[in-house]
This record gives sequence, C-alpha cells and structure tokens, in this order.
Amino acid sequence: MTVANHYERGGARFNFVAVILLIALVAYSAYNYAPVSYKAYRFKDYMQETVNKAAYPPGQTTEWVAQQLRAGAREHGLPEDFEVNVRREEGRIAAHVTWAEPVQLPGFTYEYAFDHTARSSGFISQK
Repeated sequence: MTVANHYERGGARFNFVAVILLIALVAYSAYNYAPVSYKAYRFKDYMQETVNKAAYPPGQTTEWVAQQLRAGAREHGLPEDFEVNVRREEGRIAAHVTWAEPVQLPGFTYEYAFDHTARSSGFISQK
C-alpha cells in the first residue's frame, strides 16, 4: 500500500454520505413546498373558471364572484387571512386574491406569497 492510497481511504464513503444528505434535503424541501405550490396552482384554475362563469350569460355580479372565491378558498385549504378583491375593468371581471403561507425548509421558513389576478376571457353580459 502506498502513502497516497492511505490518505484516499474513506473519500468515496464521504462523497456517498454527502450526496445522500443533499438528496434528503431536496426531498424534504419538495415534500413541504410541493403541496403549497400545487394548492396555489389549483386555486388559480378555480379563479379563472369562476370569473369566466360570471362573465358569460346570464352574467353574475362581482359580489357573487367574491362569494364563490371565498367558498372555494375553504375547499382548497387556503389560510383564513386571504384577501379577495373583485372588480369590473374594461368590460371584464377581474378577481385579485392574495395570501401568504409559511413553508418549512431546511434551516429557515420560506413565506410562500400568492398574488394572482384572474380576468374573464369573455366580456361581461349586461345585467
């Protein structure tokens, strides 16, 4: 056995442990972040669907849209302190929703901030 080989022993084991640790940290982060991100993605779809329903005949009021979004927020598991603002702009309905939720990541807590505006794809029917 040479001197160089003596100092290299255990290097592969350390690399293996480091890679496994890195994979575990990434998996833990994804485990905590993915559900919150997926919930936000599904709620964006729900928002768009709701404003589109409100814009097409027979048409709905902005209060109806806000009520539907609040009911959908409970179904989608949004935090209680979310904010909804629905208005008519340029012949369309626009719904703006914001909320924040803490996501525990290794070493710190990330504040996931949802801030999305859904605009109806059709013009508002006269009501």
